[in-house]
Amino acid sequence: MNSLLTAYITLICTSGVLNLYLCIHVFINRHRYKTIAYIFIFYTSFIAIYCFASALGLTGTTLEQIKFWTIIQYIGMPISSPLGLLFIMQYLGKKLTKIRIIAILAIPVISFVMVATNDLHHLHYKVFQIDPVLGAPYIYQEIGIWYAIHGVYTFGCMFVAFLLVLSRWRETAKIYRVQLVALLLGQLIPMLTAFLYLIGVTPKGIDPVPMVLWSASLLYLWAINSSRMFTIMPIAKDAIFNSINDGVIVLDESHQLIEFNQACQRLFPKLNKSALGIGFNQVYFEISGESVPFNLEDSIGTQEIQLGDNREKRIYQVRTSLLQDRKGLLIIFTNITEIKTLQVKLEQQAYSDELTQIFNRRAFFEKCNAEFAAANKESSPYTVVLMDIDYFKKVNDTYGHPVGDQLLIHIAKLCQSQMNKEMLFARYGGEEFVVALKGRTASESKKIANQLRKIIESRPLPTPEGDISVTLSCGVAEATEKDETLYQLLNKADKALYEAKGEGRNQVRVYTGVENRIKC
Repeated sequence: MNSLLTAYITLICTSGVLNLYLCIHVFINRHRYKTIAYIFIFYTSFIAIYCFASALGLTGTTLEQIKFWTIIQYIGMPISSPLGLLFIMQYLGKKLTKIRIIAILAIPVISFVMVATNDLHHLHYKVFQIDPVLGAPYIYQEIGIWYAIHGVYTFGCMFVAFLLVLSRWRETAKIYRVQLVALLLGQLIPMLTAFLYLIGVTPKGIDPVPMVLWSASLLYLWAINSSRMFTIMPIAKDAIFNSINDGVIVLDESHQLIEFNQACQRLFPKLNKSALGIGFNQVYFEISGESVPFNLEDSIGTQEIQLGDNREKRIYQVRTSLLQDRKGLLIIFTNITEIKTLQVKLEQQAYSDELTQIFNRRAFFEKCNAEFAAANKESSPYTVVLMDIDYFKKVNDTYGHPVGDQLLIHIAKLCQSQMNKEMLFARYGGEEFVVALKGRTASESKKIANQLRKIIESRPLPTPEGDISVTLSCGVAEATEKDETLYQLLNKADKALYEAKGEGRNQVRVYTGVENRIKC
């Protein structure tokens, strides 16, 4: 055996040993990996069979020996490329059904049968004999029609697998590209070698593909050890990444878009892969028509933004955080529209009067206590006005409670129309209303109370039974002592109200506290 042939056998055996090692290594650690590991185990085991049979074929001295090892080669060689394609497909998240697997593996099985029975039909090899010039184990062959079908199919599997991996390059994070490099070269090296073999560039009479498979094996081994292929894969990450209901955007350290999930694409329909590598400020303007409503320089934060028009308004909580090693930014959009809507409804139920839809007593005390404390701290005037509908019971007795409810709503709307944002207006209970006026003195509040009283008096409630006119009695009290509480202030206003009702109703009284007398 010459030295060149020995070198060929050595290279082929090296490929076989490395693939066998990969097969055993992944099998032993299969409990740590995803189900994809099982396809890889079959893939490397069939490559190992192909390599060892090829090496043993080069030791053959007779045509029968070489034919035997060629048949053994075809146990592994035809099926290894389709298994490589299946491996890539599952790695990239393509759905593998039983029908799809059977369809992909059908031609390799037929190829094995064709080679095993070639002497009967010569459809795979028209001629298969020892090279008359070079001698054994070199083979002179003329290909048949099935050899062409098998060759095109094998080359096609590797080429499709290569293109599938290449299509994921741009959208794959840099940390996972080590794996893609291994997969790309693992398909490209044997594919190019097979092409050179078919055009007659490689040594005659010997299949050179097994001689280069050791390099692909080393690449796989490198990817497994350096980037934990099978343990952490882009597809595993993608499955989680794209199953999240929140929209997720990943920016690099220059705030360029490097990744987004499907939920984010649903949120921004104009967002597509062409935006990858573009600055986020530009991307956001193109997909939303607005400037970025939050500061990217504030690396960690939470804010709320509104998207869509008033007809389809959506509220999102936007959370920004730094990626590991501060080499990028993660932006998460969480749709909180339903939560906000529910929150508003609950607040309305908790703080709004069910009938008049203004603040209820509970809301009044909660908000007024805060305002009152702030006014004390600022030494600012603070006044409350208690208002009572005169002879309201008579309305209920005469017209019924439904009409009485309409009257309460009517008065609440009239009063509310005269209020500004600084005035705290609430239903105090029954037919009583209250207004808290921060920064207003008693004399100023008296004018406001009289204005409300006159509005109510001049605008009766229209009903089918005729207009119903009512009047208001009002009591005004201003906080005068530093340690005075809100309850004490309301008690003074109540005394003033009582005096207004006692002196004939439809009037305003201001509490002065002089000899427990109330004067206008």
